[in-house]
Amino acid sequence: MLAIVLRTILIYFIMLVVVRLMGKREIGQLSPFDFVVAIMMAELAVLPMESPEIPLWHGIIPLLILACLEIGISYMALHSHAVRGVLDGKPQIVIQNGKILKGEMRKSRYNLNDLMAQLREKGFPNVKDVEFGILETSGKLSIIPRSQKRPLTPEDLGISTKYEGMPVVLVMDGIVMHSGLEFCGLNEAWLQERLKEKGVAVSDVFLAMLDTEGEFYYIPKEN
Repeated sequence: MLAIVLRTILIYFIMLVVVRLMGKREIGQLSPFDFVVAIMMAELAVLPMESPEIPLWHGIIPLLILACLEIGISYMALHSHAVRGVLDGKPQIVIQNGKILKGEMRKSRYNLNDLMAQLREKGFPNVKDVEFGILETSGKLSIIPRSQKRPLTPEDLGISTKYEGMPVVLVMDGIVMHSGLEFCGLNEAWLQERLKEKGVAVSDVFLAMLDTEGEFYYIPKEN
């Protein structure tokens, strides 16, 4: 029993490392090659856990080989347009100027029900409102609506806007985020002073942030 537990823990961490090495793409964005490798790794990981009589290295070595293969081909795809085309395929235009291109849909074996469902998800149930509909290599549909159907922007109205940027996290769950302080050109002494003004300690802060206007705000932990 102990051997099975130890095998499971070891395989778990090996799989975790391998998956992290595969990159940060979402599951839905995996290429066919990535998907096949993921299935093979799952099968290889289960074998030594289910069958204690199988030597552990019989599962680990194939996993490492697949990981090296995945990383090697990913680097090739990074530097080669031809390799990316073979592995990932190419996006296809399935709607052009409000018209469905049936030939392109047949090539990708993409049916009308899927198209209409994704159009509704994007908020454009009427095909005529779509200037271009592009079926991405991940299987997701990208929509470029007609100019008359796009939401108004400040630029359309001639309104100038200020740069908003992104708030920086300074404290998370009672822990000082030094990378955030460095990004803002601040130090922990400055943070402690701000928290002292609020009458709260770092350990009692659930989240503290600094926005681009220089406003410091925090959310205390719940008792």
